Amino acid sequence: MSAVFDRLDHQAREKLEAVEQPEWVEPMLAKLTDDPFSDPGWIYERKVDGERCLAFRRGDAVRLLSRNQESLNIQYPELEKALLKTAPERFVLDGEVVAFEGDVTSFSQLQERMHVNSRAEAQDSGVSVYYYLFDILYLSDHKITKVPLRQRKRLLKHAFDFQDPLRFLSHRNETGKSYFEEACRKGWEGVIAKQADWPYVHSRSSKWLKFKCVSRQEFVIGGYTEPHGERIAFGALLIGYYEDEQLVYAGKVGTGYDDDTLRRLGERLGELEQEDPPFADGDLPGKDVHWVRPRLVAEIGFSEWTDYGKLRHPRYLGLRQDKEPQDVHREQPP
Repeated sequence: MSAVFDRLDHQAREKLEAVEQPEWVEPMLAKLTDDPFSDPGWIYERKVDGERCLAFRRGDAVRLLSRNQESLNIQYPELEKALLKTAPERFVLDGEVVAFEGDVTSFSQLQERMHVNSRAEAQDSGVSVYYYLFDILYLSDHKITKVPLRQRKRLLKHAFDFQDPLRFLSHRNETGKSYFEEACRKGWEGVIAKQADWPYVHSRSSKWLKFKCVSRQEFVIGGYTEPHGERIAFGALLIGYYEDEQLVYAGKVGTGYDDDTLRRLGERLGELEQEDPPFADGDLPGKDVHWVRPRLVAEIGFSEWTDYGKLRHPRYLGLRQDKEPQDVHREQPP
């Protein structure tokens, strides 16, 4: 067994499993809560605003995969190169790719890297990206997922040489409420709370919880309105979410676009037009509307939900490529 496992205590080492490294693993996902707390049995990580990415290395081959198994190697070639320079030659890591606007991670800034079509375009984009790593699932032909989280993070921190663009996502112990308040003051998206002694499970779990400073989530684009005045391409997006296999209308999104976004997104919407609305029966707009096949997923920020199930003050943040439309549901605390 590798000497790096000496970082684990005896009980944790007993939870290691010698297995062949898989081609894919489902990521662990957090549930939303509106009740931030402090607890010595939990750790608290900054919720960075980027794209989830799992990294797989076998010898000289590194694969970067989104949470819906799309390759991200073209978009982030510098991360592939950095992971090839690390000492371990076989691993599976979990983390988030981010770009910055000032001191704050920016999903909008990352858009310029998420939708490139070649490595050259990625390198010429002028947008620097960083890979914040927060978990390790496999190392040197051993499965790590049953090892408690706190010890997995210790193993991750000491098994790799963290130099930009690779960064270790540090955490706070116990002080969840105060860290959440600090996150909101600094303009962060929020905090992720994780039960410190829990294994890594391949599903959404109440052992990982999201404390959000701002309201935002993914929505499916089901249509758009005609532009007016000097606006180009389209006026507003018509968005919704799935409930019992039906697309439920959640309102219009008319802000958050620059002209370049309007042109590019307008072209994609034009290719998806259809005659009938994809939404279930409801209070749908009926004038100057184009309906589209529900294939695109957008990240939307908003102030709150109205009593009628619509978004208040929604703002477009960017397209997501790491989530299937059918998996988009309204996020609500339990």
